[in-house]
Amino acid sequence: MGTTIYSIGHGRKTFEELLKELNSYRISYLIDVRTVPYSKWSPQFNQEIIKSELKSKTNIKYDWWADRESDTYIGGRPLDNSCFDDEGYFDYYKMAKYPSFQKGLERLVMAQENGFKVALMCSESDPSECHRSKLIGRELYVQYKINMLHIIDSHKIITEEDVISKLTKGRWPDMFHSAMPTFKSRKQYRKVEHLEYEYND
Repeated sequence: MGTTIYSIGHGRKTFEELLKELNSYRISYLIDVRTVPYSKWSPQFNQEIIKSELKSKTNIKYDWWADRESDTYIGGRPLDNSCFDDEGYFDYYKMAKYPSFQKGLERLVMAQENGFKVALMCSESDPSECHRSKLIGRELYVQYKINMLHIIDSHKIITEEDVISKLTKGRWPDMFHSAMPTFKSRKQYRKVEHLEYEYND
């Protein structure tokens, strides 16, 4: 069975553009993985708005899996300060070990096994700049051999392997480094409680 788990970034798209891309790949479930499901730059993707639009105009079901109080958490922000590295970046390898994250992966695998077409949505258009690839996609690949598909537009997708190759400048995989590398956030966040801008990594 081929991969049925996709990812998509809303960026500065219109709702109609995002919907066209989702329909191009026959997505039936949109899972929001933004820890803060709002955007000051693209308010059409604020949680209440996109949830209402999908419900009234499509058969695509919406769910949010980045609620820090939930037992299923695959958001991009750490649950506590132990997931920072020494330089203040989010260490995705540490974040992947949380039981709530592992439960989220298991639910995705179950969706894959049942043939559901699921798209994980975050704000970054480029998957190589987002935790969709550096955290979720990596762990699906390493733990379950699922090569997640990243939607670029209605006619183009790239695989998780493609993204990792880009992130490593083509150095993975090779005969000397067969294990997929681990990653951290592209931005430095030393004090989460002081963040006053939109989080989108």
